Amino acid sequence: MAKKELSEKKTGLFFGSFNPIHQGHLILANYMAEFTDLDEVWFVVSPQNPLKVKKSLLADYHRLALVRIAIENMLHLKLTDIEFKMPRPSYTIDTLTWLSEKYCDRQFAVICGTDIFKSFNKWKNYLVLLRQYALYVYPRTGYGLGEYEKYPNIRLQPAPLLEISSSFIRQAIKNKKDMHFWLPEKVYEYILEMHFYEK
Repeated sequence: MAKKELSEKKTGLFFGSFNPIHQGHLILANYMAEFTDLDEVWFVVSPQNPLKVKKSLLADYHRLALVRIAIENMLHLKLTDIEFKMPRPSYTIDTLTWLSEKYCDRQFAVICGTDIFKSFNKWKNYLVLLRQYALYVYPRTGYGLGEYEKYPNIRLQPAPLLEISSSFIRQAIKNKKDMHFWLPEKVYEYILEMHFYEK
């Protein structure tokens, strides 16, 4: 099979606060890059929502640094800080529109879990998003596609079901638990060196 032309390159966007990025995020991104027709997966690190102040949320540049460290030398995984350059609060449809205009040689898709569909109808221009972009959806315990199952742009992927959360990791670090196996080695070293999440 001939290699895809650049104009056909499919890029999955994996949105999140990544506070911190952990092995579950990386396994999921790797699955989407290796076992679907996506050529690349871009981590879209989300800025802090001004309406939801969280003391445990690391500064933007620290979360970007952790993702950058986690995916270094991984050819099909990239990082973008696009949402830090956009008006806030940021909306998925606006990010997709901006990226599609800037990178007209790419076809963008959204990577998300089934849990988003409990409130998907509250997303800005969600019907436009459904019509214009593909959603690569991974399973989350207790959630299904519901009424959205009928939409052709929604593609349910049999990705591994990983019950790992950033909040659990933050609390464990605060409680002085060893989290070596939960985080990439260099990410964990950075967190310990900077004393993140200890208070």
